[in-house]
Amino acid sequence: MSGEGATITSWVALLRGVNVGGVTMRNAELASVFSRLGFEDARAVLASGNVVFTGPTDVASDRPALTARIERALADAFDYDAKLILVPQRALRSIVDQFPFDAADPSRQPWVVFCVDGAREELLAHAEVGDSVADPVLAGDGVVYWNPQKGHSTSSRFAKFLAKSSMRTRTTNRNLRTLRKLLD
Repeated sequence: MSGEGATITSWVALLRGVNVGGVTMRNAELASVFSRLGFEDARAVLASGNVVFTGPTDVASDRPALTARIERALADAFDYDAKLILVPQRALRSIVDQFPFDAADPSRQPWVVFCVDGAREELLAHAEVGDSVADPVLAGDGVVYWNPQKGHSTSSRFAKFLAKSSMRTRTTNRNLRTLRKLLD
């Protein structure tokens, strides 16, 4: 797939709603969809809809078209309404490195929420009225960093807002440990 003179970029595809709600896929099958699209070094990481692959940098200038192309291929392969967020691996490294909370705090869960279509601003506006000590939320570059107390990642006010159907279609979240594995 790499054209003459094209620079190769490593990408991370974060699929939404995979291995929940009846949408399941094996890692090998998932990676093969990316390989059939002509991407190199495609590998699925963990069983939660994460794919690392390489492709020419020139596709970065049209990320929406690349995203749509991958979503169509996934929809055809797995018969579901595929949605994903595509992140250059170097940007993911920056996002992970800038995690603003103590990721080693055993009483917390370090989350990064990836957003599209204005969801980041909605999440941040909602978080301003939340409890910043029990359920801290901070802005990042295209993401929201969230560090809830363990045991509250589904019951806190912010968690309930994040779980709304209008947010589920425009966000996907990953634990910081998962993101680090995507960078290995």
